[in-house]
Amino acid sequence: MLEALGRHGNFGEDYVRTLASAAGLFVRAYNLERDGIDLGIRFPGRVNGVASPGIEVQIRAWPDPREVPSAAEWDFAGITEVQFNRIAGDDFTIPRYLVLVRVPQEIEEYAEFRTDGMLFRHLAYYWSGRDEAPVDEPSPDRSRPVRVPVANVLTVRSLRALVCSVQPLDGASHAG
Repeated sequence: MLEALGRHGNFGEDYVRTLASAAGLFVRAYNLERDGIDLGIRFPGRVNGVASPGIEVQIRAWPDPREVPSAAEWDFAGITEVQFNRIAGDDFTIPRYLVLVRVPQEIEEYAEFRTDGMLFRHLAYYWSGRDEAPVDEPSPDRSRPVRVPVANVLTVRSLRALVCSVQPLDGASHAG
């Protein structure tokens, strides 16, 4: 089971890397996940008054999704309170997101080859914890569910929009 979880996780990271590459973005992998972040994603240049805007993502592969009754959100309970606190709140200098990659149970179903190309399965979704308060006295043993909107599909366009929507820090703009 542990080997399957590792494969699911690797596929989830590679899925996000592929989208970033297709969007023309730079990807940075962190050596150790001490801060709860798997990848940093940056735009190569200036946009909206920001040089090399970027985001950081915590990626979770999810081989067993369950929809909430409204079907408008995924009810994801796969992070602990400690992991939640590493992406919750509005005090990060670089915006942070949870990326939830739905993966097939069987690794043979990750990719399908067709005459016109390759299809990755399934989809990835993003969630911002910016408007969430961190948990007081978080425990690594307690789950902290999050509701990820089904509409927040991570695509080449939406990933690029997340990165390019980063605003300059207060007082960071320079008069020319």
